[in-house]
Amino acid sequence: MNLGFGTAFQEQLEFFRQKLNLPTERWDDIQRNAHDRAFVVAGAMKADLIADFKAAIDQAIAGGGGLEQFRKAFPDIVKRHGWTGWTGEGSAAGEAWRTKVIYQTNMLTSYAAGRYRQLTDPDLLAAQPYWQYRHADWVANPRLQHVAWNGLTLPHDHSFWKTHFPPNGWGCHCRIVAVGRREYERAQAAGKATPPEGWDALDPKTGAPIGIAKGFDYAPGESITPLLHAASTKMEEAPRLLARAHCDYLRSTPLFDRFVNGKVAGDFPAAVLDHATQAALGSESCVVLLSQETAAVHIDKHPEVGASDYRKLQALLDQGEIYRNGDERLIYLWQENKLYRAAIKRTRDSSKNYFLTLFLTSEEKAGREIRAKLERIR
Repeated sequence: MNLGFGTAFQEQLEFFRQKLNLPTERWDDIQRNAHDRAFVVAGAMKADLIADFKAAIDQAIAGGGGLEQFRKAFPDIVKRHGWTGWTGEGSAAGEAWRTKVIYQTNMLTSYAAGRYRQLTDPDLLAAQPYWQYRHADWVANPRLQHVAWNGLTLPHDHSFWKTHFPPNGWGCHCRIVAVGRREYERAQAAGKATPPEGWDALDPKTGAPIGIAKGFDYAPGESITPLLHAASTKMEEAPRLLARAHCDYLRSTPLFDRFVNGKVAGDFPAAVLDHATQAALGSESCVVLLSQETAAVHIDKHPEVGASDYRKLQALLDQGEIYRNGDERLIYLWQENKLYRAAIKRTRDSSKNYFLTLFLTSEEKAGREIRAKLERIR
């Protein structure tokens, strides 16, 4: 079974495409839900190399060519960028293994993340609020724990799913389906409505629950918090233009609309500062975050400002006039077909920047604020 070959769907592609390309030396440089925000290939440290790998996988998933299409692209990418020393290099078998790991891991996790987004749709949850674990019976060498979980049916918000949402290891093809009350009652009668005893016990060798491979004890797609917390240094090492391109793409997706409209919690990497502005702000990071809480509060107060306006945040930073600078914050005015006022501030520890406000203003009101600033300077 070639899961995902020719079966890519919009949520899967959106999840994969919103990832930021990050340089890494080892496969475990980032862990668990940090992969929701990062595309990595262990040992790949050059931005253009990583970008080409991501583009090749994207084409293979979206176009339906699958693993074989990616394998055909792999040698040219490696040669073009002079990438050497990678695990598996030097033999046909090693290259076949490495390409399978790179492609299949990204395909399976993006597929699972897309399914997670579908399964958490409010309308679906209202009709089918239970999730059922399904083991792939066609697998030649099944994991015994995964077989034991087959048919397990629990409420969608049970803590089991936070660590046991598949894939649960390299090459795992298990999946989750949504079911209704009747199916849940059948699972109860069969003794499959309660996790097995000791399900949350950790394997000391992996740090993950028994039966789950190291680094797989998370639900792909559940976390949409920015990667800065897990890999802020790596993000800053990446070219600033790469971070900007990532933010530009994220703002263009339906995920951004869902975030601004209060359907996704957390922080959203919304724009990137240039060197001079970052220095003026005194921040360690060039990325400016938008918190869902802040967006919700301001949209409630200023309903005339919506997702289409928040999509202009990068243009506002690029073209807007800074008319107030102090208290670790900057105030912007920017005229397009509307006059916007926005404020950003860095956190006290200087590690992050946040948009504080975004709203429409008038020339008269803006003029009063600027004149007041001039009076203070005098």
